[in-house]
Amino acid sequence: MLPIVVNGAPHVCRDVRRSLLRATRFACAAAASVLAALAPVAAAPLGPDELAGLCAEAEGPAHCGRLVEQAQLKRLPGLATRDGPALKVTLYPAGNATFADTQAQSGGRSYSLWDYLDPINAVLLYTTDGDSVTFTLLQRSSGRRIELPAEPELSPDRQRLVTADFCPARCVNELAVWRVTREGVSKELSWKPKEAWADAGARWKTAETLVVEYTPAVPAAPAAGAKAGVLERRLTDPGWQRLAPP
Repeated sequence: MLPIVVNGAPHVCRDVRRSLLRATRFACAAAASVLAALAPVAAAPLGPDELAGLCAEAEGPAHCGRLVEQAQLKRLPGLATRDGPALKVTLYPAGNATFADTQAQSGGRSYSLWDYLDPINAVLLYTTDGDSVTFTLLQRSSGRRIELPAEPELSPDRQRLVTADFCPARCVNELAVWRVTREGVSKELSWKPKEAWADAGARWKTAETLVVEYTPAVPAAPAAGAKAGVLERRLTDPGWQRLAPP
């Protein structure tokens, strides 16, 4: 686990930690310039060192998300604007979608700009609800939105997303594949391992095959530390639970 220091004390923010792992394992550099406010170009995902630096002194998940947002607003001018508790995201070809933070005794709900998925013209928002963290995906062409349990990875054919949400607490502990269409995003496949996992990340090997890296929750031998494992799952494997389209 990669500890993130909050107010001088070690603190683990699982979704930032997962993003650090994802950036280390799977991220590639990309560079571009913005041609127009309605057609922003994808920025490179923040690297592990940059994420760690931004969130090192964060007061909590919501604050960490806001610090990442400040960096991404500079990289993606014209995509979104912040006005106090409201984040306004531009739609295509016209309009806006507004995400307003709310306050509650449990900590409230917050939205922060996290990334832009250019191949499917979608915006990813880091979403907190108290101590729980999810991601909200907004399709700019339709304004449709869906909440995802973890940061998604887009397939090479741009037809699907995968999420791997595993941890000891506040996780669905599930590998899920989501279908992307103009009408929206819906869960297509789900799978849970027989043994508990402490953490996991997924990437696409091909448009039909996933590579999953995971850490068992309980070591095979008491004296041994939990060692990461790797497996591949094809979308045609019979072990998936297949969900009917909405």
